[in-house]
Amino acid sequence: MRSESPLVAPVFRSDGQARLLAEVLLSDQELSITDLADRTGLAYPTVHAEVGRLLAAGILDERRAGRTRLMRSNNDSPLVPPLREILLIAMGPAPLLTHELRQIENVTSAFIYGSFAARAHAIPGQAPQDIDVMIIGSPAPDEVDDACERVEKQVKRPVNATILSEQEWKASSPFIRQVKSNPTVPLIGEQP
Repeated sequence: MRSESPLVAPVFRSDGQARLLAEVLLSDQELSITDLADRTGLAYPTVHAEVGRLLAAGILDERRAGRTRLMRSNNDSPLVPPLREILLIAMGPAPLLTHELRQIENVTSAFIYGSFAARAHAIPGQAPQDIDVMIIGSPAPDEVDDACERVEKQVKRPVNATILSEQEWKASSPFIRQVKSNPTVPLIGEQP
């Protein structure tokens, strides 16, 4: 039986290509090929080949710093703005939330769960209407709400955060069992 394609499949050649583009086009950072491999979970040779294609297409620019090649979006390319818009909606929550949540103290781990995570893992169902984020630790709730609101404005979907202490996460409630038994998209740290 064939499974449904991930949310990005009709637009991008592969999920890996979409993750790589999201890392570069949705940030203002210059990233090395090693950084891109680490952040996307792709093999270095795969990232190297994909970067070559994207450079040839004019979607990425590179700068050398010694022996390191640093990649960034080519903002002069007419392809970059529409690609960025598609990525914001389809892939944007993960890198944007990761960036925002790394700025907040006392976040032990964080991940996306629910329908967005299910579609990211090619599980059939309706397109996600919102993004559910689980945050484990003791961050300031106001800071988490502000971060989610900033991401929400960019991805044009509600972002709902649930904050649990590590002790609460380890408890056995029906909600936690359901979250643990379904796919997630990691953002920060390991899922405890």
